[in-house]
Amino acid sequence: MVKDRMIEKEHTDSLMDGMVIARLDSHGFSFEIIVEADYVGDGRPQDWKDILEHMPADEIFTDARKGTRSPSEEMSVAFATSSSKEIAIEILRKGQVQLTTEQRRKMQEDKHRQIVALIAREAMNPQTKTPHPPSRIEAAIAEAGIHIDPMKPVSVQVKDIVHALRSVIPISFDKMRLAVKLQGVDYGKCYGDIKALGTISKEEWGADGSWMGVIEIPAGLQQELFNKLNEKTKGNVESKILK
Repeated sequence: MVKDRMIEKEHTDSLMDGMVIARLDSHGFSFEIIVEADYVGDGRPQDWKDILEHMPADEIFTDARKGTRSPSEEMSVAFATSSSKEIAIEILRKGQVQLTTEQRRKMQEDKHRQIVALIAREAMNPQTKTPHPPSRIEAAIAEAGIHIDPMKPVSVQVKDIVHALRSVIPISFDKMRLAVKLQGVDYGKCYGDIKALGTISKEEWGADGSWMGVIEIPAGLQQELFNKLNEKTKGNVESKILK
């Protein structure tokens, strides 16, 4: 019976590339799953409903590295089910993810890049109404001694990080307000880009057939919007930053 619960160790070793082990101790038993490192590090919503798509082995283990499967009776005691999907979700919700030093370093670097990119896109200097370049944000994170957790979602960390950055640089997550005027013939070509990058809070048509709108947009997308509008109107666009 023990033999039936074993998977060849060479097979489990081959499954571990780009993977991590998540472990939960419950009711005196240990349960482990092998799951994609990027999936765990993405900070997915807590339903984890697509978990099996990110597990190379649809198995619950007592010891994943040795390939020892958990006995069904132990799973029934701890989880009141033998469903691999339900047990895997519970392990991710309540257990611990075991990372190698290299995995932790890579995930932390990836999370750092994501956070810097998000802040550069969404935040601005409230004094100048312009975005902070990524290099300035990276320098401010280092100066403030901010620790980035490789396991926490970006959305969970960024609010506290921006709060800490305020001791180093002026920064705000308030959106910019832009007034834009387009000729009627250019409206259709530009409207999709405006809606994709910002939110139109007010719009009206002029007596001359021109379109005028007030757009709320993340500071870091201001230049991208200007570039798109200038390209599609051949420079025939008026814009102004509103207070």
